[in-house]
Amino acid sequence: MTNDATKQVAKTARVWGLFAAIVLGCSLGLTASANAQAIKAPAVPDAIKVEDGNTAFLIGHALGSQGYVCLPASTGGTSWTVNNPRPEATLFVNLFGQLVQVITHFASVNTNPSDLTKPVPLGGNATWQSSFDSSKVWAVATGTVVAGTDASCPNSRSIPCLRLQSVGNQEGPNGGQILAKTTFVQRLNTRGGAAPTSICTVGQTQLVPYTADYVFFHKN
Repeated sequence: MTNDATKQVAKTARVWGLFAAIVLGCSLGLTASANAQAIKAPAVPDAIKVEDGNTAFLIGHALGSQGYVCLPASTGGTSWTVNNPRPEATLFVNLFGQLVQVITHFASVNTNPSDLTKPVPLGGNATWQSSFDSSKVWAVATGTVVAGTDASCPNSRSIPCLRLQSVGNQEGPNGGQILAKTTFVQRLNTRGGAAPTSICTVGQTQLVPYTADYVFFHKN
């Protein structure tokens, strides 16, 4: 392929990528426009409601896994649940009948903590990063609902539903704002992902598939 052809292909890819981002941003109400319409968040128990003054702006459906490590238990023997599981998931939205990837979810060290007086855990915090502008939010769980006990969390023997509060946000490298102002994240409608119940040996790892819906909020 000639240099001119290569440049044209790259230019076309950038144009289509920008077009997709604009269409997606407008359809989800992620633009900076004051007229952007809020998304209606599902009803949830008080234990995982977000504070007044916050509005849902994005709901993504996650497909991924919870990673567990077998470690010594304080009561003797070993356990899969000594440490929190490490999430690895991709979040999608339905855009004109097509599933479009919008966010990746994983654990990482918070590089932009909102409270500098608190230590950053070495194991990292739950992290969501926009697939479009690379903006991020780090969050920690501040409320829990046991799976199978509420309509918003109906599937028993699954990971719990959560309210997570931002402990750090970061703009994308070009100033992207999609997740940079996220205040809370709710994990709802979980299915699967619970810790294994099998006997394990220290150092053994296991990935358990799960799905969930994640609702993202920002200040009004």
